[in-house]
Amino acid sequence: ELIVKGIQYPSKLLKFRSRMVFYMLRISNIKLNVDFEPSQELAILEKKIEKILKVKKGIIKSFRISRKSIDAREKNNVQLVYSVDVEVNNESLYSHIKNVAVVKPMEKVIHKTTTISRPIIVGSGPAGLFCALVLAEHGLNPIVVEQGLDADRRKAAVENFWKNGILDTNTNVQFGEGGAGTFSDGKLTTGIKNLRIPKVLKEFIEAGAPGEIAYLAKPHIGTDILITVVKNIRKKIEQLGGEVRFETKMKELIIENSTVRGVVLEKHGIIETVETDAVVLAIGHSARETFYMLKDAGVEMIPKPFAVGVRVEHSQKDIDLQQFGSCACSPLLGAAEYKLNAHLANRRGVYTFCMCPGGYVVAAASEKNSVVTNGMSYSTRSGDNANSAVLVSITPNDYNNDILGAIEFQRRLERKAFEVGGSNYFAPVQLVGDFLEDRPSKQLGDIVPTYTPGVTPTDLRECLDDFIVDSLKEGIRAMDRKLNGFMRHDAVLSAVESRSSSPVTIKRNPITFESNIKGLYPCGEGAGYAGGITSSGVDGIKCAEAILTN
Repeated sequence: ELIVKGIQYPSKLLKFRSRMVFYMLRISNIKLNVDFEPSQELAILEKKIEKILKVKKGIIKSFRISRKSIDAREKNNVQLVYSVDVEVNNESLYSHIKNVAVVKPMEKVIHKTTTISRPIIVGSGPAGLFCALVLAEHGLNPIVVEQGLDADRRKAAVENFWKNGILDTNTNVQFGEGGAGTFSDGKLTTGIKNLRIPKVLKEFIEAGAPGEIAYLAKPHIGTDILITVVKNIRKKIEQLGGEVRFETKMKELIIENSTVRGVVLEKHGIIETVETDAVVLAIGHSARETFYMLKDAGVEMIPKPFAVGVRVEHSQKDIDLQQFGSCACSPLLGAAEYKLNAHLANRRGVYTFCMCPGGYVVAAASEKNSVVTNGMSYSTRSGDNANSAVLVSITPNDYNNDILGAIEFQRRLERKAFEVGGSNYFAPVQLVGDFLEDRPSKQLGDIVPTYTPGVTPTDLRECLDDFIVDSLKEGIRAMDRKLNGFMRHDAVLSAVESRSSSPVTIKRNPITFESNIKGLYPCGEGAGYAGGITSSGVDGIKCAEAILTN
């Protein structure tokens, strides 16, 4: 296979003659109105391609969508915008046409092999899975240790918590196969540009994700499909010689002369020591016990800015109308999204995060007597409500620059939310209109909150610091000026959203990817080097490459 402009093609799509590749054409900025049925998409695109290239039917040998996005700048004239890759003879004849270019192939990344001992990967989120996959592909037979359960049993444990309020601190929305991203919207959008992204998308597709994630501008998978995807990636790792151990905690690092020599593992009270000279810390942003253990072991960490706030729920139909106008009913557009931010006079930022169209607010606690909210969508995004985190930036100055002070900052808010919600894992909620007027909510309006096991109408000032409340109020008013109806009176705020990113960065060498401890590789979002599913997967691959070449 070849990677062409970030898209991976089977070699049969590329023609070879006298060792020369006949490149494909990429046509950009093809715009279609949203007045056709989804089943007509390819036929309409083919006619557009023929018109652009000025060729007769049958000249185009094949084509595929390489990118698809929505242009909603004109609310009543929403358009779909495509880039397509086209196979024709003598493609150079068409390269002079506007928005048409010849696509040049890139060589696939080739990794070196090495003779180190079996690497230990701590954590089975996207970073850990992709690190393990690449190492397994190169014959290193990695061992993945995960304190939580496999995806199927994890799903049952999470649903038991949501239904009955019974929390398993080892297996929950934060911990278990697939990491925190498994119970989310499954967004694959990322701000990074990296040649490893096609590898991540390709593996997701082969594991059961829809093929459209390879070209959508804002791809997502949905939690219902993600559960199957992460299971299949794990099975592939095992087929390649890797091993995944669930219900297994890393209790201690064995370090000699500032070098990793092994790990101490625990499963069901049984202790095991495993020797290795490569440990990957793909631990996720909520691995608090591990962060404290690393500090005691002398692993260098620094506090990093993060954010806390609330989840807001609106009617998805209202968001659709605001974003798409009269085109909102088109089946081609799906549930509308938004992304908002505000820069405040107090120099803090307020922004929306992990917006879940047609989604649900979920209980995401990983510690007893705490309430943590998060957002989740299924692949269809067909729920009645839209939800998003609304977050206020927090800096190390807010917790005296202590390395792990952010964890205690988060815990204090989460435990207070637990108390205010009724000490039964109900989330404290308040209507936006009441929140802006400093008035406790006594009852709900037309928007029904989706958080389970339940909610308690109250005053969120009882569980949030004054500066967070003041910043949220100013930010919500500013966002309403950008998205009319954002401060609708009966929109629901649920507290507390406190796990949007890791509160620390585990320092690592930018070349070798090792921490100050040789053989110890901080990786992914929990270590401070990624911010989402795709970027975490990419960082896992990069750490695997570092192990293979160091």
